[in-house]
Amino acid sequence: MSEPSPIPESYFLRLFVKHEQALRAFARVMLPTLESVDEVMQESSVVMWKKLSQLDDADHFLPWAKMIVRFEALRLRRDHARDRHVFGDDVIELLANEAAEVDEDVWEQERDALRGCLAQMAVHHRELVLAPYAGEGRVTRLAEETGRTNNSLYKLLGRLREKLAQCVQNKVANPSMS
Repeated sequence: MSEPSPIPESYFLRLFVKHEQALRAFARVMLPTLESVDEVMQESSVVMWKKLSQLDDADHFLPWAKMIVRFEALRLRRDHARDRHVFGDDVIELLANEAAEVDEDVWEQERDALRGCLAQMAVHHRELVLAPYAGEGRVTRLAEETGRTNNSLYKLLGRLREKLAQCVQNKVANPSMS
């Protein structure tokens, strides 16, 4: 029988839900698809639950959880190593180290700014910006639906991403902007 955790099991769920967005963002830095992020988050949550007795302070939850997510992402990466479109372990480790150093408040500010900037976009532009993350072939389907070429949509997408990045930078630099 394992030693009781200093963190009550009922509190684990609160901590996990509180930090889930940050953990997903952290996993997304290391993984190529949203499906792989989902898989790593599911496996990580199981590992966290099993290893909860190792966590002695709720204030250390996020770094502890990020370490578990990192190992699960690397495990998944090894399982998919045959895919030539997957970064090597050294690149994944570098990305994970950089992402781990970002202050959680900065991530939250950037996410809020991104949500605000996306909300300001015209619906058809927002749909195009989000299309590459909605599954393979979504940009091609949009091109077919709108009667435009893939190339013209990708050029527009590039311009929209630049505007979106500038909007996010402006909102982060000037939080009072609405």
